Amino acid sequence: MKTKPYQPDHSALGYSVGVTLDRFIKIKQDDFPFASGELSQILRDIALASKIVNREINRAGLSKIGGAFGSTNVQGEEQQKLDVIANIRFTRALTKGGEVCAVVSEEDDEVIDLQNSKGKYVVAMDPLDGSSNIDVNISIGTIFSIYRRVTPIGSPIQPEDIMQPGNKQVAAGYVLYGSSTMLVYTTGKGVNGFTYEQSLGEFFLSHPNMKAPNDGKIYSINEGLTSQISDGDKSYITSCKERNFSARYIGSLVADFHRNLLKGGIYIYPKTKKAPKGKLRLLYEANSLAYIAEQAGAVATNGKERILDIIPTSLHERTPLYIGSKIMVEEVHQHINEEIETPFQK
Repeated sequence: MKTKPYQPDHSALGYSVGVTLDRFIKIKQDDFPFASGELSQILRDIALASKIVNREINRAGLSKIGGAFGSTNVQGEEQQKLDVIANIRFTRALTKGGEVCAVVSEEDDEVIDLQNSKGKYVVAMDPLDGSSNIDVNISIGTIFSIYRRVTPIGSPIQPEDIMQPGNKQVAAGYVLYGSSTMLVYTTGKGVNGFTYEQSLGEFFLSHPNMKAPNDGKIYSINEGLTSQISDGDKSYITSCKERNFSARYIGSLVADFHRNLLKGGIYIYPKTKKAPKGKLRLLYEANSLAYIAEQAGAVATNGKERILDIIPTSLHERTPLYIGSKIMVEEVHQHINEEIETPFQK
């Protein structure tokens, strides 16, 4: 029998389609010998659920699953039908995988005990960020954090398994459903982005080793809140305008963060008179993106301290968020730390 060594075909007919998410996870699995494959499986489960949610989003205008669901979530926000669908899909995927013992979701008042007695991980998630943009066909996303439980395997879930600071995350990521669908994640070894190829049903590595620019000229803030924010925040926004920076605000946290991560910029959601503790959720929004930001060379704070060092005190705790290019975050700190204290800050 004759044999010949394999030679890659570099002709136009044999063009490379790239590295799939599954293959990339398998290659990188050796970075986490303690995980025995569980963490890799969680990432695969999240990727599978995101494909299903992506399908539902793409046909929302045809299948009458857009619009309000008719109830509010624990945040007091009106739930959209796709909020509920995404929550079901991600929770179901994590239940069936068996590696996750509990889920914290924006859409649920309490911790969801998945009854996986051998599960070593806890997942915190916002199943569908920016859902108010669904009906107007604007980019939305999913945000997730993964923590190792700290109590013995097989025992009931305890508060200390859930209330962990962001610096205890073992992985975090987001899915952006936009002009293309992307999954971006980190396991503490850099940040990598994957783009979904619908005809093949696979995520392919498209943005390896993502790095945030050290500085930028984009600022993202809801300027409709100007009358409610502090003098320091106003001062920084004024300085951005004086330098002809670009104001870009979509209203979907994932989309705004993703753009600034690639192009350089800062996203700001400060405390306001109406929300003196901030609006964004610490456990499943700020922590996730802060971990990604730092792994990409960016910075995330609440205006006073590093986001990842904050110890949560409640399940749906809120926080101000200043996140983005290092120089821009340092600059806004100079403004807000020099401000005159106003009554709502006391």
